[in-house]
Amino acid sequence: MKLRRHEMILNIISKSDIVTQEDLAHALKNAGISVTQATVSRDIKELRLVKVLSHQTGVYKYATSETSELWVSDRFLRMFTESIVSISHSGNLIVIKTLPGSANVAGETIDSMHWPEVLGTLAGDNTVLLIARSEEDVKTAVNRIHSITNHMHEY
Repeated sequence: MKLRRHEMILNIISKSDIVTQEDLAHALKNAGISVTQATVSRDIKELRLVKVLSHQTGVYKYATSETSELWVSDRFLRMFTESIVSISHSGNLIVIKTLPGSANVAGETIDSMHWPEVLGTLAGDNTVLLIARSEEDVKTAVNRIHSITNHMHEY
């Protein structure tokens, strides 16, 4: 039963944005598996599921530790958010000023999200140069950054 439940959990989180343990318990119940919150919690630990921010939907969801490399961890996002001092742009270039020594974290965070509007980033000590595909894409990228920083400040 446990093996079947674990297989079902992995299937569910691969196809749906499961945000809470309650969401997972509900999805399992819909699949014909009745579980308690304690069982779901234990399964999450045994499967080594982690909460990651979906770069597509902007919500935190459960993922396997292997899949989490495709997502940005909460800790990484906090470091990113806490390091940003200012954001400005000109043409298709965005300049992100960070605390001293933090630009690499900010640049890596952006790179790891694989935003389609970003060609790449260059990081110095306290400055990240983000190169957008077009001037129109600058607004989208800046909005994404603001969305992440605003979301993280809510915690």
